[in-house]
Amino acid sequence: MAIDSRTKKLANLVVNYSLAVQHNENVIISGSTEATDFITALYAEVLKVGAHPVLRLTLPGLGPIFYKYAKEHHIKQYPDIFDYTVKHAHKYIGIDTESNTREMSSVDPRKMAERGKIVRPISDYIVNEKDKIRRCTVGYPCLALAQEAEMSLHDFEDFMFSAMLQDWQKLSSEIDHILEIFKQGKSVHLSGKNVDLKFTIHGNKASADKGEENMPGGEVFMAPVRQSLQGWIKFDYPAIEQGNEVSDIFLEFKEGKVVKAKASKNQKVLDAMLTIDENASYVGEFGIGCNPKIRKFTKNLLFDEKIGGTIHLALGMAYKENGGGNDSAIHWDIVKDMRRAKIILDGKVVQENGKWLL
Repeated sequence: MAIDSRTKKLANLVVNYSLAVQHNENVIISGSTEATDFITALYAEVLKVGAHPVLRLTLPGLGPIFYKYAKEHHIKQYPDIFDYTVKHAHKYIGIDTESNTREMSSVDPRKMAERGKIVRPISDYIVNEKDKIRRCTVGYPCLALAQEAEMSLHDFEDFMFSAMLQDWQKLSSEIDHILEIFKQGKSVHLSGKNVDLKFTIHGNKASADKGEENMPGGEVFMAPVRQSLQGWIKFDYPAIEQGNEVSDIFLEFKEGKVVKAKASKNQKVLDAMLTIDENASYVGEFGIGCNPKIRKFTKNLLFDEKIGGTIHLALGMAYKENGGGNDSAIHWDIVKDMRRAKIILDGKVVQENGKWLL
């Protein structure tokens, strides 16, 4: 069966635009069988530019099996072989698909968190060591994610490809304008329906995702000053953690720390996330969605955090490129609709009801 032409275009975009793969580089392609056509297209594109594809494939259902049968030494064993592979690669492509979005919902979240601490140095290296390796996380349509988005697979394919196969030079220029405004900023006030939250930011270290680290891209993000958050926020959209949907999250902050946390569904998961370590209850990222092609919440964070007219806060780890200031085993993004609220920067309204006033 022939590969969809949009799949081939996406592979070309990731290899040549997002990662600018060069001759003789080692390129890890990490994905599962839901993305077989895409993996095949990426493999071909990597070869076309003279680089070396390194496949890291998995199968649906292996995650629950691991946590069901893993002994203590399995949880605590550092994956030296994968570490070696990553340290000898130049580019990393991670493909975001699912066969069953709920397959991890019955796994002990603390066991997953413990394993996460063990393997974290590898993900930190991939994310932070940009002079040694460049990565791109890529969305790809599959049936399980279409079901989560409450869309037919055909409509979901159209939605995803539309968000990714667009004019990135034009969108990058628009995002850069927003980025420069926040690079000059210091204090942020989110005010309106279900939010009254103030904090200061490391504005001069704000960054933008223009489809190079994630596809789709489309956000401006920065690190709040760790102890600066004061106020409260109620999130309109649920946060998903290993198949667990945490709904109607309410967070109150004092001196940067969450002092009250409520959820209408999966309160235990919210409590577990906030207590994974001492910094999990502080915010490591403030992001603003800027992708005009993403208008619908799909329960897929790679897309949802880019919805135009939304913001997201990430509990836990702050990226080094943003100034750091909070080190944690988690980086948990939660999205809020701002289309009935304002973003105020240094006393000036820069966005109201989801519309930029720049």
